[in-house]
Amino acid sequence: MKKEKISVPKEKIIAFCQRWEIVEFSLFGSILRDDFNAQSDIDVLVVFAKKAEIGLFEIAQMQIELEDIYGRPVDVVEKDSLRNPYRREEILKTAQVLYAD
Repeated sequence: MKKEKISVPKEKIIAFCQRWEIVEFSLFGSILRDDFNAQSDIDVLVVFAKKAEIGLFEIAQMQIELEDIYGRPVDVVEKDSLRNPYRREEILKTAQVLYAD
């Protein structure tokens, strides 16, 4: 199976992160593996600035904005919300940082 390619200008990710007070933006999951395809969603891991006031509404807004940028479904996960130690370890081990401030 041929791996799908996703290309997003870095400037769009930087602008998105600055607007939402994100200090680290990473991808994880199938987008980084060979099984990524046209039906796959994109998993995004974020860390917010300490001063950021982000709730569920803002996360939903970010998700919509990222879906417009990437052109497919996106799941936004806060790094601090990863409570399961096994899931956390697997995500952090494989995540690819696209933006860090």
